[in-house]
Amino acid sequence: MDIFALFTTRVTEALRADYPQLDNELLTRVVVEPPRDPAHGDLSTNAAMVVAKPLGKNPREVAAGLVERFKSAPDITSVEVAGPGFINFRLADSIWHQVLKAVGAQGENYGRTNLGKGERVNVEYVSANPTGPMHVGHTRGAVFGDALASLMAWSGYDVTREYYINDTGGQTIILGESALLRYREALGETIEIPSGFYPGDYLIPVGKALAAEYGKSLLDMSEQEAVLIAREAALAAMMDLVKADLAQLNIHHDVFFSERTLHGQGGDIQTTLDWLREEGMVYEGRLEPPKGKTPEDWEDREQTLFRATDYGDDTDRALIKSDGSYTYFAADIAYHRNKYLRGFKHMINVLGADHSGYVKRLQAAVKAVSNGEADIDVRICQLVRLLKNGEPFKMSKRSGDLVLLSDVVEEVGADATRFMLLFRRNDAAMDFDFALVKEQTRDNPVFYVQYAHARACSIFRTAERDMPDLDISSAALAGAELELLGSAADIELIRLLGAWPRTVAAATIAHEPHRIAFYVHELSAALHGFWAKGKDDPQLRFVNQSDPKLTLARLALVDAVRQVIRNGLGILGVSAPEELS
Repeated sequence: MDIFALFTTRVTEALRADYPQLDNELLTRVVVEPPRDPAHGDLSTNAAMVVAKPLGKNPREVAAGLVERFKSAPDITSVEVAGPGFINFRLADSIWHQVLKAVGAQGENYGRTNLGKGERVNVEYVSANPTGPMHVGHTRGAVFGDALASLMAWSGYDVTREYYINDTGGQTIILGESALLRYREALGETIEIPSGFYPGDYLIPVGKALAAEYGKSLLDMSEQEAVLIAREAALAAMMDLVKADLAQLNIHHDVFFSERTLHGQGGDIQTTLDWLREEGMVYEGRLEPPKGKTPEDWEDREQTLFRATDYGDDTDRALIKSDGSYTYFAADIAYHRNKYLRGFKHMINVLGADHSGYVKRLQAAVKAVSNGEADIDVRICQLVRLLKNGEPFKMSKRSGDLVLLSDVVEEVGADATRFMLLFRRNDAAMDFDFALVKEQTRDNPVFYVQYAHARACSIFRTAERDMPDLDISSAALAGAELELLGSAADIELIRLLGAWPRTVAAATIAHEPHRIAFYVHELSAALHGFWAKGKDDPQLRFVNQSDPKLTLARLALVDAVRQVIRNGLGILGVSAPEELS
C-alpha cells in the first residue's frame, strides 16, 4: 500500500470529476508528498497549482474546491489550503492502521513495484583492468553498481549485470611481460622488476603455473610470442582473482564482455564504423585544439571524426589514431551499439571519478547508435579516503602500492563495507574511517541499523519469555487489534513505514541507492527512540504483560519494522542479523 500513490489517485480523480476537460498528461504532474514541515500535516499536494493556469483560475480557488470535496472523507481529519495553493491533509489513525496491515500482508514484497514493467536494463559496473586484484579504488563503484542493479530488479526491471573486460591495449602487454618475469623467477632466475611493470606478488602463482606447463620452452621462443602466452595466462588468472575478490562482497555478474571481441577484421568496431559512415555520422576533418591543457590523445591532423556534437557532445570525437589503430571512443561506440543490438534500451554505466569527462560522449554515442531509442545514465563514483580515528590510514600492502579490496573486507567485513559506501551519494567524495565502522555505537550507521533489526528480534524473544501463553504467530499478528495503536509514537513509526514504497520508487527513478540506506537508518532511529520511551512510560513498552491485546498489536508493529529493515538491507546487499555479539 503506497499511501502517496493512493492519494495521488484520489486527488486526480477529484480533479477529473470537477474539470473533465483537463489533459491526462497534465495530471501526471500532480504530486502528493510529505510536507516540508511535518507540523503542516501528513500529506501535501501541488494539484491546484498544476491545473490552475490551464483552467484560467487562481490556484487557491481550485484548492478551495478540492478541500470541500475531501472535508467529509472519513479517513481525513483535516484538509486545508496553504501558501499559494498547496493542500495539506491530516489523516485519521485508521488509514495508518491500513498501512500497517498492508506491511504484514505483503511481507517481503512490501514496497515492490512494477515500475520497470519488465523492461531490460544493462548495468555495467566495476570493469577494472584485469591487471591485478581489486583495490580499494574499485570498491565503491562495485558496491554502488551492485546495489543499483538490485534496486532496479526490486522495482520490476529485467536487469543484466555486466563487466567489461579491458583485455586489449598496452597495459595487457605489460602484464604479460611482468608475468614472464615471474616465470623466469619460478625457473630459478633472480629478477628485477623494472619501473612501470606490475610488481605485485599476485603474479608469482602465474609464473609458477607457466613454469609447470611449459618448462623452459618459453625461453626458446621469441620474446613477442612468449609475452603473448604469458599475457593470456595472466589475464585468465587475474579475472579469476577479480571474481573471487568481488565474491567477498557478494557481487556476481551475469555477463563478462571481452573488449578484444570488438577488435580485428570483421569485429564490432569495424562493423560499427562502416555503419556510421553509411548513416553519415562520420567525416574526415580536423579538430580545434581544446581550451586549456591539451590532452595526450589530441592530434592536429586530418582524421576520421564522429559527429558527436550532433548528439549533444561538446566536440566531435576522433575514431582512428595516426597509427591506424582505433581510439578508445571507437571501441566505446561499438560496445554500446552491441548492447543496443542485444536488446538493451536502458543502460547504466558506473565509472570512477577520473571518467567524468566521458558522460556527454557516451550519451552521444548511445543516442546515435540507437537512433534515439535507447538511453544511458553514467553514474560517477567519487574517491574514497581511508582513515582511522580521523587520520589517513595505510593498510598492509600485499600488492605493490595497492590497498586491496580484500584488505578492507578483512578489516571490517562485507556488511560494513557495503553499507558505509552506500551511506553517501555516489557523486560525493567520502571518508571511510575504519575505527568508526568497527564501533558498536549509534555513531556507526551499519551497526545502528543492524542493531535495530536484532532489537526487533529480541523483542519477540522477550514476549515468548514473559508471556508464554500469548500466541505471537504470524496468523495471530495478522489478526491483532491495530486500532489500539493510537499514541504519537505508534503513528510516527507507522508513518515511516508508509514512506517505504515511495522511497523505493524515488530511489529507482533517480538511480540513487543511498536513499535506501538513509531510509533504513531513519526507520532504525525511530525504533530505537520508541524503545527508549518505553523505559519511562509503561504504556509505550512493546511487551506489556498486563495488556496482551496491546502487546500483540505492538508486536505486529515491530514485526513490520523488522520486515522493512530487512527489505531495505536486502536491496543494499547487507545482512539482517537476529542477534549481535
